[in-house]
Amino acid sequence: MQQIVVAITGASGSIYGLRLTEELLRADCRVVLLLTRSGLDVLRYETGLEWEGTTYERKGLMRDYFGGSRKLEHHGEADMFAPIASGSSAPQAMVIAPCSMGTAGRLAAGLGSNLIERCADVMLKERRDLILVPRETPFNQLHLENLLRLSRAGAHILPAMPAFYHRPKKVEELVDFVVGKILDSLKIPHKLFQRWGEDGS
Repeated sequence: MQQIVVAITGASGSIYGLRLTEELLRADCRVVLLLTRSGLDVLRYETGLEWEGTTYERKGLMRDYFGGSRKLEHHGEADMFAPIASGSSAPQAMVIAPCSMGTAGRLAAGLGSNLIERCADVMLKERRDLILVPRETPFNQLHLENLLRLSRAGAHILPAMPAFYHRPKKVEELVDFVVGKILDSLKIPHKLFQRWGEDGS
């Protein structure tokens, strides 16, 4: 059973991290869900979810949201003693969705001031899959340079850019397209969107 870390940072688009976590659990993956303080604030603003309290209380709220799944784990962002902070216990993959430009900048500088940054650094040094889903527009030159630096270091840059050839009718379909592309990168089968050339009838 794969262990995958999903991190939600303070950019708009927390729904991507939630939807990805849902699909990973459905695919029988073990998921470690991490959030920054800003990520929790944006999550509350965009979705109404109040995941406050202690780390233990947040884990309970998260498990309730995802149907009581025991495959879901959670650590506080300051918990540098979490197993995923060590290369000897590195997960198979990590996805930061959404990835704020502040997080991308700190990762590009090699900083590890919280568990998300430390885990991402572990993924790079252990040559594991690190997928960043930046949700910012427009990009300035610093954003682009940081993302290029991360790409050269081994990260996969997968911007939240949905396609429209499948003629989406709902926002959920746009979200599912991006989440489907993340799952493609993780080599996890899904049916979240109609692929180009497939018969939609």
